[in-house]
Amino acid sequence: MKTYTIAMIPGDGVGREVIPQARRVLERAAQKQEIAFAFQDFEWGAEHYFRWGRMMPAGAIDLLQPCDAILLGAVGHPDIPDHITLNGLLLPIRRAFDQFANVRPAYLYPGVVSPLAKAKGGEIDFVVVRENTEGEYAQVGGFVYHRQPEEVAIQTSVFTRRGVDRIVRFAFELAVSRNKKKRVASITKSNAQGFSMVLWDRTFREVAEEFPDVETESLLVDAAAMNFVRRPETFDVVVGSNLFCDILSDLSAAIIGSMGLAASANLDPLRRFPSMFEPVHGSAPDIAGKGIVNPLAAILSAAMMLDHLEIGAAAREVEAAVAAVLAEGKVRTPDLGGSSATEEVTAAVLEKLA
Repeated sequence: MKTYTIAMIPGDGVGREVIPQARRVLERAAQKQEIAFAFQDFEWGAEHYFRWGRMMPAGAIDLLQPCDAILLGAVGHPDIPDHITLNGLLLPIRRAFDQFANVRPAYLYPGVVSPLAKAKGGEIDFVVVRENTEGEYAQVGGFVYHRQPEEVAIQTSVFTRRGVDRIVRFAFELAVSRNKKKRVASITKSNAQGFSMVLWDRTFREVAEEFPDVETESLLVDAAAMNFVRRPETFDVVVGSNLFCDILSDLSAAIIGSMGLAASANLDPLRRFPSMFEPVHGSAPDIAGKGIVNPLAAILSAAMMLDHLEIGAAAREVEAAVAAVLAEGKVRTPDLGGSSATEEVTAAVLEKLA
């Protein structure tokens, strides 16, 4: 029996509620396969910061390195500035393990109501692929005359040919493997950003020539946002920079009914390092501790982890169980218009898995 070592980082807020639910589902899935999970719990996040002045210990990366994958709940606390929480835990892990492909599926499940009046279950089905280690989030820059009246802040985006090439290539390969519309949309703002985005556009065109069977389109980010609302059913794989696809992926979560259904993967596609999986709803301090957070984004992130670990049968079973619960509509948390508790939703998924 193969054993997979999984680093569990519940983090902050509702992350501490959804990660235990994802673990329950993983344990049930393991029972149906000839596999086992060895979970390693890491209590990093806001409480660690309040005690030690940092979001995770100095040797955190070394502790995570031997693991097969990482499952993260959320980071963020109302009393800690967001740039500290993000740069204190999430971004260092992504960079240290070169998790350059952030993958965020957007699927409108039958039984879930989209805020888009014309959208029906199954009609919206695309993936946002976000460059995850450079671009606008490269953290290159600094302050001059810090905290003085004439203060200057410099924030520099970093786009490399290597970085753009590999994320665009990943998007095309994903479109081929999905075998659906076989269409890749590239998102830029090259009319205003005449260096970084021009490099992106040129690289996209050159990589596209290697995939003649994949249809392409290039959209400015503002037009892409409009078309996510106007014609979401036409998208298959969407690829863009760290900032643009961060924003667009939240919009995609909204049009499929809830951030509570938004799963994600931070991948090292070359499998040199552990990849990290997380729901994208954040720590949600407004509902933390109430027991009503939707656990399905974390459960679907766990399914993405199973798929990455090449336990495809288990991944499909978890996804099917989630789809069945949503289609029935009997059990759902307040974000989906219901009144069920977090644990009730997980129990329903476990029942389908049984």
